[in-house]
Amino acid sequence: MPWDIKKIICIVVPLVILLLPSRFIPIEGFSVVEHRMTAIFLMACLCWILEPIPVFATSVLIVLFELVLISDNGFVLFMPSAEDTTSFGVMLKYQEVLGVFASPIIMLFLGGFFLAMAGAKYRLDINLARVLTKPFGRRPQNIMLGLMIVTALFSMFMSNTATTAMMLAILTPLLALFPKNDKGRIAFALAIPFAANIGGMGTPIGTPPNAVALKYLTEESAISFGTWMSFGVPYVAVMLIFTWLLLKWLYPVESKEIDLNIQGRFLMNRKALLVYFTFVMTILLWITDRLHGMNAYVVAMIPIAVFTTTGIINAKDLNKINWGVLWLVAGGIALGTGLEKTGLTNHIISSIPFSMFSPLLIIFLATLLTLSMATLMSNTATANLLLPLMAALGANLESLQALGGTRLIILVITFSCSLAMSLPVSTPPNAMAYASGVIETRHMAKAGLIIGVVGLISVYLLMAILHMMHFI
Repeated sequence: MPWDIKKIICIVVPLVILLLPSRFIPIEGFSVVEHRMTAIFLMACLCWILEPIPVFATSVLIVLFELVLISDNGFVLFMPSAEDTTSFGVMLKYQEVLGVFASPIIMLFLGGFFLAMAGAKYRLDINLARVLTKPFGRRPQNIMLGLMIVTALFSMFMSNTATTAMMLAILTPLLALFPKNDKGRIAFALAIPFAANIGGMGTPIGTPPNAVALKYLTEESAISFGTWMSFGVPYVAVMLIFTWLLLKWLYPVESKEIDLNIQGRFLMNRKALLVYFTFVMTILLWITDRLHGMNAYVVAMIPIAVFTTTGIINAKDLNKINWGVLWLVAGGIALGTGLEKTGLTNHIISSIPFSMFSPLLIIFLATLLTLSMATLMSNTATANLLLPLMAALGANLESLQALGGTRLIILVITFSCSLAMSLPVSTPPNAMAYASGVIETRHMAKAGLIIGVVGLISVYLLMAILHMMHFI
């Protein structure tokens, strides 16, 4: 679709909904604020799906339109009159909307970015990769497993994109050792992005959809950093082994031996040692939050403070932070806040007779929808669009409450977002691997589709186990 047409659709359709007289909306008790929020939500959907502008720019528009149209400090023409307050609806506090940019979730992600930047700056990533892959010897299948494990481990605490870039740089000279007709080249090229996508599910900071999920996992549904890892890491391990076996079977390696030679050594100067210590200490504090009482958001400030005050991260380094991802997550938080506070999510959920359907069918269809959307568009945008609605569904539907309610539906949707890896556009790691020229779309689609289906089945089994353990 031409760029101009995309832009026209994204402007005209929400504008028509916004200007549509309320009497034409067939929902009883639909307030003016909910009406405006519907237009904002539709704008976000269209912009995130069609991408006429960068996805992070859509997040900025969400915040702007919420401030102008439905906040208590909005444009005067959009404010309620004295006799209109009952049907007008609940306005958002402008501090709530602007506060998304300093949300605890954003601070948690920022702490992860600081760890990743400092680790890369002082070669911790390369040296850990060198040490961790050494035990896997010279057999190609074992080396592929070693690279996948290292990639998944880094993806738990670093950006999936940054991890993939680093590991592909290690992989490129390795691929040159294979004959051109060796299918093993395809297996190795797919192993890195798939491992990065899977590894991100292991921790709350591993991938942006996890961070978006944290907004809805609060109060009774709250999950600590260590608790998430207690089920996330085993799930990652299972999916990683399955993916390794699948790639070995689909694209068998013909070469008998290859030599993986990663050059480097650990730096031993004062700043490097401080980076190593802070890295280990932060992860330990995240895992043991119940022992010391500080939650993951508070702990995330430690590496930020340590690295900035010691000069390990300077002003120039700050420019390397992926601010687009942070703004994308912030926009998702703003969208969720708007949908929740205005009452629109409850209105949508209550107007659809979900109680007529089996809760298992609802979960299956919801995860299938998520996987399909995340395959064709940004998985973070998918999480931003679906999680607010699913959180309301989990809180209001009694049949889902018996299975785990909000916690169950949020976790299955979040994991489903990360399982979408069938196309180059599905995730940045996929796009980077595709750009290497070693693989074609059909190679990625064949393996990615199988991983997605098996991954969904594994998610259902994981939730069943957690339910039997009374975790959800």
